[in-house]
Amino acid sequence: MTGRIMSLTEELVARCHRDVVDEGPDPAAQHLGEDDYARMIEETMAARPDDGPLWLFAYGSLIWKPEVEHTEEKVALVRGWHRSFCVNMTRWRATKAQPGLMMAMDRGGQCKGVALRLMDGDRRQQLDKLFRREMTLKPSTYTPRWLKLSTEEGPLVALGFVANRKGRAYAGGISEDEVVERIATSCGHWGSAADYLYNVVKNLEQRAIHDRHLWRLQHLVAERIAARA
Repeated sequence: MTGRIMSLTEELVARCHRDVVDEGPDPAAQHLGEDDYARMIEETMAARPDDGPLWLFAYGSLIWKPEVEHTEEKVALVRGWHRSFCVNMTRWRATKAQPGLMMAMDRGGQCKGVALRLMDGDRRQQLDKLFRREMTLKPSTYTPRWLKLSTEEGPLVALGFVANRKGRAYAGGISEDEVVERIATSCGHWGSAADYLYNVVKNLEQRAIHDRHLWRLQHLVAERIAARA
């Protein structure tokens, strides 16, 4: 854990909470079906570069809610991708009336996160859980990809989910001010966007991972929430 103190506190996050009724899936959206998941799993397994342990790269909520069991974690760096609030959200932590943003790994830069070594067992079952968690709509917001990671113990390959710029919810090119405003104001039946940002930064800092962009963002969001009071 680093010695830095976050500006975005639990008290400020609590101010963003509202009781929201889930309006359900967008009836106009196309959802992935059983055949889609089976095909994606088959393609991903076929593209896997080795037969060793299965690693998952977590850069956001997968760090504290990985969906699948794991036996080990390592701080890892991937080059060519960076964290970005580049995904439109109208459910979960937002509503259609007050849209929010979700984070993804977008092209360019680098990203330090956590590599999780998954349990030995049915690989397809593990991927099925992950794919259904990360991907629901057509065209999908996220794309599964095998990533080359650097760790203190050496390189490894892990499965990651990166932004699909052709995805239905991709929202690249949003100004910092709008990102701050949407994170500071949106809330859905899963909680607020501010709560999501707070947990991402907190869990990264607990692992001595300092993302300068997110650190600035949490400070700006904290200022915006405090100013509303």
